[in-house]
Amino acid sequence: MIVISDTSPICYLLLIGEIDLLSQLYGQVLIPKIVQQELSDNQAPTIVQNWIKNPPTWLRIETIQENNDDPDLQGLDPGEKAAIILAKIQGADLVIIDDGLGRKIARSRGLKITGLLGVLNEAAQQNIVNFPDAIARLQQTTFFASEELIHSLLKRYQ
Repeated sequence: MIVISDTSPICYLLLIGEIDLLSQLYGQVLIPKIVQQELSDNQAPTIVQNWIKNPPTWLRIETIQENNDDPDLQGLDPGEKAAIILAKIQGADLVIIDDGLGRKIARSRGLKITGLLGVLNEAAQQNIVNFPDAIARLQQTTFFASEELIHSLLKRYQ
């Protein structure tokens, strides 16, 4: 299975102590080099910067040629743009991306997508994580999802 991730899902999984869910669910995860750079940025949380300095063996970092000619990708940040391009190049089975516009564009290109909440939900369905506990930790960060979405997902676990 080929799984590509954007920056924010990795960042938030690190912040809530659940980064290993990616390897447990998918084995190997690929990220574009620009995502590695975003995770290394001085503005990123220290835990994220430290983690990406010595990435785990299940994380594969790929260098790609960016396609700056594609007008559909112009509204995306560099990590989202590169994740979508890499997913098309690799024939990815799944793209983990949270940005609404990025999700819409990825879907329009025939890519299967999920986001951070989807990863947590899948892990909970496999009894790898306690979903309400993970959501409680996530709500202590800057992650944003609508209250309706969070509530509807939490109802499954009550």
